[in-house]
Amino acid sequence: MANSEKSLIDSKVAVIGAGVMGEALISALITYGVKPTNITISEKREERAAELITRYKVANAELATNVAQSDLILLVVKPQDMATVLAEIAPVISKGVLVISFVAGKQIRSIADQIGTSANPVIRVMPNTPTLVGAGMAAISCCALVTAEQKAFTLGFLGAVGKVIEVDEDLQDAVTATSGSGPAYFFYFVEEMIKGAIALGLSEAAATKLTIQTITGAAAMLNESGKSPTTLRENVTSPKGTTAAALETFYQANTGEIISAALKAARDRSQELA
Repeated sequence: MANSEKSLIDSKVAVIGAGVMGEALISALITYGVKPTNITISEKREERAAELITRYKVANAELATNVAQSDLILLVVKPQDMATVLAEIAPVISKGVLVISFVAGKQIRSIADQIGTSANPVIRVMPNTPTLVGAGMAAISCCALVTAEQKAFTLGFLGAVGKVIEVDEDLQDAVTATSGSGPAYFFYFVEEMIKGAIALGLSEAAATKLTIQTITGAAAMLNESGKSPTTLRENVTSPKGTTAAALETFYQANTGEIISAALKAARDRSQELA
């Protein structure tokens, strides 16, 4: 690891928001090499703070105190709480401190304006929940102030818990609709597949086991085979067979158009949150 990147690993890191994603990012930082003693959370719920302190050996501090002493800030709060958090951060943040936002819909320019300084680099990230099991997908966008070292560090610690790409910021709403919200689409499909199997006479336990293993096995094939989803679909679809009959039902219901409309709805909502 380069010396410049090593300096960021030794930074004092503030994690603002200690929910499910906040915890996943703490784990990612530690996996990547950041010392737990250099990570401080800001969490008002005493039980939750105690849980994370015990599990990861991190510290907890009031928001303003935490930000004032940190070299790197991770914002992992709800979109509706962002303005309040940034207003409290603005008077105490040090010049040059990197801000990494994981808040859906919130634009880099808006974050910088609310902080009230043009001297703080901002990286916008859209992660997803599989980050919790080391299989996340994230996309980052950087403002002009972000250095190569800062970008490399961000790509590195996010890569410790999944895969990460860089996109232009104007594509972040599309990323939100695709990978950010995407796990929920997948879970919904699994729910409905289990219900359908039960309706055909299978027990709930059997339907659940058959569905989950089928889905995870298919995902593994897609990830490891190097073949496109189209090729894999065609390989399992015999003319006039059972799979073809099922797929024809999807086609007749315009399922492809429904999926495209769903992604557009998520993209549009992300834009509204800006």
